[in-house]
Amino acid sequence: MSGAQSVLPLVCAPGYPSARAWLQALQTALPEERVVPLDMLDAAQRAACEVAIVANPQPADLRTLPNLQWVHSVWAGVERLVGDLGGSGLPIVRLVDPQLADTMAEAVLAWTLYLHRDMPRYARQQAARQWLAHDPVHARERTVSLLGLGALGEAAAQRLLGAGFQVCGWSRTRKQLPGVHCHAGAAELPAMLARTDILVCLLPLTPQTQGIVDAQALAGLPAGASLINFARGPIVDDAALRAALDSGHLGHAVLDVFAQEPLPESAWQWTHPAVTVLPHISAPTDRATASAIVAGNIRRWRATGQMPQAVDAARGY
Repeated sequence: MSGAQSVLPLVCAPGYPSARAWLQALQTALPEERVVPLDMLDAAQRAACEVAIVANPQPADLRTLPNLQWVHSVWAGVERLVGDLGGSGLPIVRLVDPQLADTMAEAVLAWTLYLHRDMPRYARQQAARQWLAHDPVHARERTVSLLGLGALGEAAAQRLLGAGFQVCGWSRTRKQLPGVHCHAGAAELPAMLARTDILVCLLPLTPQTQGIVDAQALAGLPAGASLINFARGPIVDDAALRAALDSGHLGHAVLDVFAQEPLPESAWQWTHPAVTVLPHISAPTDRATASAIVAGNIRRWRATGQMPQAVDAARGY
């Protein structure tokens, strides 16, 4: 590590529409640095860069920074970055922002309540001009299960418990959370699914989690159960999901993430009566709080040489 640098590159995907907003937020958080787009740097400045802030960069762009020691992503999800850079040995630091966890927990509670209070059914009745009340189910009689008990899952569990739901959680390794019925490993997943009324997916996308919500997992849910996917599209087997919805085994799916985004106009999810489509809005990154966290990590590294915890390339997060 060397002394403080005057230039800090922001390396984004080509045409990234929020690049200017990120530059402004990062510059405000790092007044002692000059935060600039990569294409503003000459060869000497690029050679002097030891750290870069990134938003889904092209690997070829990062290779123009020959002395790069690590990169800091402005997002929590880094599966594409790990896929692109995992074999390079370049340390990747992902965003860990308490505000993101709080925003996600709010979304989990909101859309859980949407399903819990039968809002899709009442929307259908409104379209049919049908005035018909249904007996409500108490939250204490409903089990909500979280796939993923990291920072997002823990925050969501607390919100759900506060609303009175029975809460289960599943993680790759054993977790202990107060009030949560915790399950771990592939062997314990079926038992959790069997008692689940609403399944909420918050897992990172890794080779191990891709397609984990498959036909077998969906069949393991009780008839009439619902799904919320706030993680990544490929975690859910799309064909299996459609079959479970078509058969009526799955009552409803709230989908905020898809294998292809934006969701193509021809996609079946748009018109399926048992699907609510959201445009990847469950937990948008707060640029101000995220920039403050990135700034703190870089400032600490400049002063002490201590790099934040990097992503485990083997695990993918």
